[in-house]
Amino acid sequence: MAKYAALLRGVNVGGNKLAMPDLVRVVEGLGGRDVQTYVQSGNVVYSGSKKVAIALEQALMTELGVRSPVLVRSGRELAAVVAAKPYAADGKAVSVTFLAELPAPRALAAVDPAAYGTDRFLAAGREIYLHTPDGYGRTKLNNAFWERKLSTVATTRNWNTVVALAEMTA
Repeated sequence: MAKYAALLRGVNVGGNKLAMPDLVRVVEGLGGRDVQTYVQSGNVVYSGSKKVAIALEQALMTELGVRSPVLVRSGRELAAVVAAKPYAADGKAVSVTFLAELPAPRALAAVDPAAYGTDRFLAAGREIYLHTPDGYGRTKLNNAFWERKLSTVATTRNWNTVVALAEMTA
């Protein structure tokens, strides 16, 4: 049975509260099995069908009044993300921005990599690897930036979380 990670955008920040036991209950109600959450920022791993994560966004709104875009990656996709890590830096300086859709090449080409000081990025499919030596909290290459530039939903996880989710979905 396939394992998936559902990545929720913007929960437990700015008043968009979601208790992890509630998230587990909703995923189980949609048919997810062996459901586990990871940290409080909206990461849930489950066995089952990709359709569970696709239905999760609407179920969160209907059942809990929580608005959150949901991006889903399979265990195989997360393993590929980890294997392709382009930066040698540690987990605190490296993050991955997950995109809902493949970005248009023209939109991506319009982002000047030299314009962000010491921060670097590398786009690979529906992921953007970030190297932010001064920390993700200080970069301009945040979710809002990518959503505006690429016209798609984005959510970012630090490298330690990406590795943990890959291990949980293996």
